[in-house]
Amino acid sequence: MIKAVRVHKPGAPETMVYEDVEIGDPGPGQLRVKHTAIGVNFIDTYMRSGLYPTPTPFAPGNEAAGTVDAVGPGVTDFKVGDRVTYVIAGGGAYAEKRIAPADRVVKLPDGITDKQAASMMLKGMTVQYLLRRTYKVQPGDAILFHAAAGGVGLIACQWAKHLGATTIGTVGSKDKAKLAADHGCHHTILYRDTDFVAATRAIAAEGVPVVYDSVGKDTFLKSLDCLRPLGLLASFGQSSGPVEPLNTGLLAAKGSLFVTRPTLFTYIAKKPDLVATANDLFDVVAKGIVTIETTAEYALKDAVRCHQDLEGRKTTGSVILIP
Repeated sequence: MIKAVRVHKPGAPETMVYEDVEIGDPGPGQLRVKHTAIGVNFIDTYMRSGLYPTPTPFAPGNEAAGTVDAVGPGVTDFKVGDRVTYVIAGGGAYAEKRIAPADRVVKLPDGITDKQAASMMLKGMTVQYLLRRTYKVQPGDAILFHAAAGGVGLIACQWAKHLGATTIGTVGSKDKAKLAADHGCHHTILYRDTDFVAATRAIAAEGVPVVYDSVGKDTFLKSLDCLRPLGLLASFGQSSGPVEPLNTGLLAAKGSLFVTRPTLFTYIAKKPDLVATANDLFDVVAKGIVTIETTAEYALKDAVRCHQDLEGRKTTGSVILIP
């Protein structure tokens, strides 16, 4: 038996239950991973609340780090004791141990700690595909990144600065503005006090080539107004709620714009892409280009309080659970 946090019925944070769960041996092509640190992300709240329908019961969480506890038949790339990390769609990480498909797991290099890995894999690989593949940021680009003081935003600010871009970031408070600035954000906009469209246009009069938007409903349409002609809106999250149906005629009227709704799991669906994305992230962290800071730790049994704080905007940066 192991301890896990599970959802039996979608709803508020209080619907999560800390309970005993049976776990077996890994089957063909599988590993059993003993977790040392578990990443917490907004997508976990989407699954728990039912916004992203998930068959119940399930344990939330898509990323973690730990050691290989057992190896299933046919697995040759891993051995018991290997330090590993993963991002796996569909949950399962809020547990002391889990069974994982070996082709979704990567080895951790010596220069990356378990807590760093749990804090950065989903967020950091999200930044990698956004900045290097969805829109390949070039030196001299001005980009708009919403929620710049969030876990994804802080990594993005650092990485974009390294790429030679000027980052404009929206934040919710002066403290978060300082945090984003300390991580390489060149211009911060307090979106509660300032029209971020006007503020963005004051910095980039013709508009920006790309807006990265994880907020969703509250920012989507205004984000279009920040783009220059032929610009791209990458809508990769919806912390304020789902985006309403879009009249595509607006894209023509506002300058032949592009909109995409990317997900990390599409970008890393093939093992070579997963490994390349992870290695790119490991490289910038190991070189100190991107600093990974775990800003809050909760015990696994305190996952309810963790989600309450996350949804209450009481956290910044990367949050982890410790089994």
